[in-house]
Amino acid sequence: MSARARRPREVMRRLSRLLNHLPSVAALVAVLLVAASAFALRAGERAPEIGLNDLNGNRITLASLRGKVVLVDFWASWCEPCAEEMPVLERLYTQYRSQGFEIVGVSQDRTEGNVRGFLREHRVSFPIVHDGAHAVAGRYRPPRMPSSFIIDRSGVVRHVHEGYRSGDARQMEQEIRALLAQR
Repeated sequence: MSARARRPREVMRRLSRLLNHLPSVAALVAVLLVAASAFALRAGERAPEIGLNDLNGNRITLASLRGKVVLVDFWASWCEPCAEEMPVLERLYTQYRSQGFEIVGVSQDRTEGNVRGFLREHRVSFPIVHDGAHAVAGRYRPPRMPSSFIIDRSGVVRHVHEGYRSGDARQMEQEIRALLAQR
């Protein structure tokens, strides 16, 4: 039998071996997803500093936002739920900013060009920082994109949202309003 004739049999044999391991691969992926959530910053923990410049060159620090309710949102331009969430965040920001609410968007994109391209289509008025080196993400450990951390006036994480679904907007707004009502 020629080498060419053996190739399909070899491919089928390897494919069969791979399919036998598929349940193990699926289990590993599930474990990794659960583990990511387990290592994320949790409600009740002090929020880590941001300490990056926004796209306009302004330094963004949580210390400068102390006394305000802050939502730190980790997102990326390639993330479809992130794109769905942006108008919701913008609405919350414009509605509650005058009451002491701030949002800091933390982009996980590799390049600032990707961030700027995304923002040309999804305009927002809240500050965006580019965390291409994942320095801030390394401190917050967001389990998925997007992930939002709602921080109280004293700098403590009160609520964590993993991912985004349409029903999340109402929940986030209730949490923000409750924190704004606390003095």
